[in-house]
Amino acid sequence: MAKLFTPVTLGGVTLNNRIVMSPMCMYSCMQEDGKVTPFHMTHYVSRAVGQAGLIMTEAAAVQPEGRISHQDLGIWSDDHVEGLKELNKEMHTYGAKTAIQLAHAGRKAQVQSSIYAPSAVPFNDQFKTPVEMSTEDIQTTIQAFKDAAKRSKLADFDIIEIHAAHGYLINQFLSPLTNKRSDEYGGTRENRYLFLKQIIEAVQTEWTGPIFVRISTDEYHQDGNTLDDFIYFSTKMQEQGITLIDCSSGGVVPAKIHPYPGYQLKRCEAIKQEANIATGAVGLITSGLQAEEIVQNERADLVFIGRSLLRNPYWPKAAADELGIELEAPTQYKRGWK
Repeated sequence: MAKLFTPVTLGGVTLNNRIVMSPMCMYSCMQEDGKVTPFHMTHYVSRAVGQAGLIMTEAAAVQPEGRISHQDLGIWSDDHVEGLKELNKEMHTYGAKTAIQLAHAGRKAQVQSSIYAPSAVPFNDQFKTPVEMSTEDIQTTIQAFKDAAKRSKLADFDIIEIHAAHGYLINQFLSPLTNKRSDEYGGTRENRYLFLKQIIEAVQTEWTGPIFVRISTDEYHQDGNTLDDFIYFSTKMQEQGITLIDCSSGGVVPAKIHPYPGYQLKRCEAIKQEANIATGAVGLITSGLQAEEIVQNERADLVFIGRSLLRNPYWPKAAADELGIELEAPTQYKRGWK
C-alpha cells in the first residue's frame, strides 16, 4: 500500500493517513467576534468527510490585537470554546484528527487597535508602525498563548500548532530583519529564540498532546536567517519536545518568491535530517504521486495540502485513485465513489 495512506503516530496521536489540510485563513467571521460560523462548519467538516488524516484550522488569534484581520478566528476568549468544540465533534465523526494553529500577527495585524511587534518597524508603507513590545507586553502575550492552549484542550483538539512563520509575531522575534531589540529578546539567535522558547514552555504547562511549530525556512533576504539558523532553532525545539516542524517560507519582509512544485522541500529535508525531528512538507504539492514520493523517500513525515484541498475537498480520493489505492468510502457516498 502507498505509504501516503498508512497510519502514522506522532506524539501519541495516530492519523489515518499522512495528508494534512494546511491552515489557511478564511476571513469569514463576519461579526468580527472570532467565533465559528456556519461556513467554518461546512468548510472543515467537508474535508474530514473527504478523509484528510489531519484537519488544521486557520490561524486563531490568541489576542484580539493579534488578528491578521477583523474576520479571523479567535481563541482569546472562553466564548470561543463552544463553537470550536462543536466543530471538532463534527470533524471527529468522520475519523479525522484535528489541530488548531495558535497565532499572533504582530506588525502584520490589520485591525483598528494598536498593533505590537518586537521593534517599531512597519512591514511596509501600507501597514501601521507597531508599538515596540515592553517586557510586560511580552509576558502578557506568552500568557495569552498559554490560555489559548487551555481553551484548545477544552475544545477537544488533538494537536496544537504554534504559528512562528510568515512574518507574524513569533517570526518577527526570530528574524534579525525585524528584531532590533537590545535586551534579552534581541541580538544573538539564542536571544531571538527566547520568545518562542517561553511560549512553548507556557503551552506545555496546559497541553500534553503533540505540538507542531510552523516556521518560514527561507526569509528571501541576504541579511535574514540562514538555513543554519533554522536548523539551530529546530534543534532547540526538538530538545523542548516539539513533535513536528511544519516547513513553509517567506512573509518576513516584502519579497518576490517564484514558487514551483515542492519548492520548500529541500529545506524541509535538511531540517528533518540535521535536527532529528519530524517535518511536514508544504508548498504546491498537488498530486498523489508527488505526495507519495515525499513520504516514501522520507523527505518529510506529513504532507500539508493547501490550494488543492480548496479546489477539491475529496483530494485524498483523487490521490488514492492516482496511486491505485482503494480508499474506503463514507457510507453515504459509496454509490458514487468508484
